[in-house]
Amino acid sequence: MYVLDSGALLDDVFASLTLKRKLEQGRVTAEERPDVVVGRVAKADRATVQRAIDAATEAAPVWGAFPLDVRIQRLGALLHDKLAERAEEIAEILVQEGHPRMLAEWQVSGMLECFGPESTSFYRSQMLQEFHRGERRLQVRRQPDGVVCLNPPQNAPLSSALLGVTSVMGGNALIVRAPRSGPLGVMYVMQEIVAPALDEVGAPPGTLNVVCGDPGPMLSAWLASPDVDDIMYFGSSENGTKFEARCVAEGKKPILELAGNDVVTVWKDADIDLAAEALTESFYGSGQLCMIPNQVVVHPDVADDLVAALVRKVGHIRPGYPGEPDVLLTPVLRNEKFFKCLDDARAKGAELACGGHAMQLDESRDPNGIFLEPTVIVVRGLADAREIDAVAHETFFPLLPVVVAEPAPDAELLERFIDFVNSNAYGLRNSLWAKDPEIVDRFLARVGNGGLVKVNDSHIGFLPCLPTHGGTGLTGGVFGEANYPILRTTHVQGVSISTGSRPRDAVFGAWRTLRETKTP
Repeated sequence: MYVLDSGALLDDVFASLTLKRKLEQGRVTAEERPDVVVGRVAKADRATVQRAIDAATEAAPVWGAFPLDVRIQRLGALLHDKLAERAEEIAEILVQEGHPRMLAEWQVSGMLECFGPESTSFYRSQMLQEFHRGERRLQVRRQPDGVVCLNPPQNAPLSSALLGVTSVMGGNALIVRAPRSGPLGVMYVMQEIVAPALDEVGAPPGTLNVVCGDPGPMLSAWLASPDVDDIMYFGSSENGTKFEARCVAEGKKPILELAGNDVVTVWKDADIDLAAEALTESFYGSGQLCMIPNQVVVHPDVADDLVAALVRKVGHIRPGYPGEPDVLLTPVLRNEKFFKCLDDARAKGAELACGGHAMQLDESRDPNGIFLEPTVIVVRGLADAREIDAVAHETFFPLLPVVVAEPAPDAELLERFIDFVNSNAYGLRNSLWAKDPEIVDRFLARVGNGGLVKVNDSHIGFLPCLPTHGGTGLTGGVFGEANYPILRTTHVQGVSISTGSRPRDAVFGAWRTLRETKTP
């Protein structure tokens, strides 16, 4: 599989895709086009996929017996240090694969937080807790599931693959499928960062396996193998919920990362300027990220001010070559769904606040342009908001609905906002902008939807200890929750360690203690 320079792709997208196809068919050699070919990755055949499963199966019990401090704290520190040393190189590879530099740096920032000392200390605390009862040591610990397979998404394969590496810290052996559309970054970080760190702590061969190939056959091989325990799947909600059923039928634990349709709630006392700044994150990567703001619910008293501030800030978001500073928009090669969704919203009463057109690299409007203008629409009223497709479902392009609630007493409005958030069929992230502590406390106490809630903060920013992924409903399936792979790929086990207790005392211990406390 060949990776072409993203700048060449923007210069002539169709010529670049044709070249990629010819390279992979063997009709052209990489040596003939050194100006555009930045890397190539071998495509695994069926036998290689099976070898990866066999290697992981052999390594899993050996690696799972390593001490927690080696698997989590020592390995975590090594990963963090190696990522920090290679941060610029990793960002550059992401840029070459088409990620704007600002988004590449955002992804690297998330990786560093994931393996930082605060996060690894939290992981360690969750994996083992110990108590004492008389001469006994009582443990509640998490044990590895065994062999974990990871199918990362095409839009962020490198960072998603690194997220899966935390399952290795849990004692599992890991198999990663590098996607055909963007295999270079995954292969680079696994070979240059993760594998050397595992070698340094003495992990057995097979603890980490990375293969590039077609998703269908590889997923089927994982499902068919009796040695595979868990499968982490990134994809659409429609495909993911079907895959979840296949996993359960085959006895595999499904760990799903599907669509997001995140709600940002803006209360009347919010800092409007900061809230609008956070809402511009909706347009990062042209909206082709699962964890961005997808819709806004705003108090009617401040709706006009919020829309005005948002439109001003959106005007500074621009397309460009990935390596240029301040570029945030990426190409949307198939934009017909964007216009269909926008037409649906306007036909149902939504107002266009800004955007709504395709454009070229220089921001000139052109129906054939491969970029889309950041688009804000205003929807009047909560009651029928979800009749609009852009509100009801994840859009995955730069279109942000601002839903203005009908005027009502504040107590009633807050309840309606909370009900609206909780009734979202998706559940990745939710945000609130409000200053009143009582409003914040009420919102946090009542909102149970989603894997992460942010208050007066960046919607997509990474923080130590908190999850980067995971959610409920159509985001995570019936087993969905905040996704800490180290926890999701392990299971709880209770342990009692005694120096030699009398069994009958253990059987009736609580009963005898109760009787003794009641004796006069």
